[in-house]
Amino acid sequence: MTEELAKLETHNLMLEDRKRLRLTGVTDVDSFDEGAITAYTVRGELVIGGSELRVLSLDTGSGELRVEGTITSLTYLENAPKKGSVLSRLLR
Repeated sequence: MTEELAKLETHNLMLEDRKRLRLTGVTDVDSFDEGAITAYTVRGELVIGGSELRVLSLDTGSGELRVEGTITSLTYLENAPKKGSVLSRLLR
């Protein structure tokens, strides 16, 4: 197994002071605004709730997502089939 595949199979979450969030194992971000970010991870769909949320960086190659803002909730949803990213749905 390559190192890149191993990184994508692992999902970690590091929250610092409820202001900075670092996730690994992210495969896509479905939607985002100042109040919520919906990300797909190797362990299921994750909704990040809060205020003044900003996506600092997203690297789907390494599976890393960095978020900043006031984080009030982290909710995993049942594993449902992915409908496609925002961009892929807009280009249909």
